[in-house]
Amino acid sequence: MSYSHIEEFKVRDYECDLQGIVNNAVYQNYLEHARHEFLLTKGINFAELAAQGLNLVVVRAELDYKRPLVSGDAFYVSSTFSMKDRVRFQFQQVIHRRCDDLICVKALIIGTGMSASGRPGVPKELLDQLNQ
Repeated sequence: MSYSHIEEFKVRDYECDLQGIVNNAVYQNYLEHARHEFLLTKGINFAELAAQGLNLVVVRAELDYKRPLVSGDAFYVSSTFSMKDRVRFQFQQVIHRRCDDLICVKALIIGTGMSASGRPGVPKELLDQLNQ
């Protein structure tokens, strides 16, 4: 699979639980940060969108945990953006351990844009930027 964006990370000690592995909820932080960095590569600032009255929100998250990361592990998140339907977009994301390129997590994140009036959808101008 080819990816639209790759973001590099390293596991920090405080992200691990008593078992010495990354806590399951922390993976969602990694995925979210990678999505925000993807947006920046497209010239889209998440905070500026919110200030303009358009909030990009997650409506569904599916994560399949394959193997754990531990403190000090270097890894990367690969992300691919596409539209799911008329009002929802999706990110297919995979967390790969850098040393052996093994998959640790596979995720499907579905979201939409929410206007100030509460109407869902992705404005055409934003979609054009995302598909560049």
